[in-house]
Amino acid sequence: MTEQLIILIEIILIDLVLAGDNAIIIGMVASNFDTDNRKKIIFWGIAGAVILRIIFTFIAAYLLQINGLRLIGGILLLYICYKLYRDIIKDNISSKKINFDKSNLKKAIFTVILADVTMSLDNVLGVAGAAKGHYFLLAFGLGLSILLMAFAANFTARLIKKHTSIAWIGLAAILIVSIELIYADLKVLL
Repeated sequence: MTEQLIILIEIILIDLVLAGDNAIIIGMVASNFDTDNRKKIIFWGIAGAVILRIIFTFIAAYLLQINGLRLIGGILLLYICYKLYRDIIKDNISSKKINFDKSNLKKAIFTVILADVTMSLDNVLGVAGAAKGHYFLLAFGLGLSILLMAFAANFTARLIKKHTSIAWIGLAAILIVSIELIYADLKVLL
């Protein structure tokens, strides 16, 4: 297999495992409101996630080119691997709990965007690390994560819940990327 094909497979696996979390949170928060407000929450939640992912992806791709920061990114991905492993073992991939004020639409939208910030970072870091400077594949990964989040989150969450092997494969892809980032920096620094 060519390097680009391996990178593409890693990006798809990382997106499958990590991109659905944002949409699950958006859906959980939105489900507590009437139809009109639900549509607003979903729209602003997805819009916020899209904007954040675009910004974070290109910042992460740039930063991962700097010696020393790949090591930090690799260590962060190892932590994400640990969290994902804990979720798989406890079988709670789609049972995330989030507290928010159900009486206020603006607070609900703020809660969704705040969740987007924290959950976009892990996906962006994983995809940017896997892309290894291939900006076309990086853009593809960004687009795929947005599509998965916006249109296929419930399907993806059910698929991962039904076939936990997908989560294990995604975990392995993230682990490989984290080790590659750490190794690349250690090789340069030592």
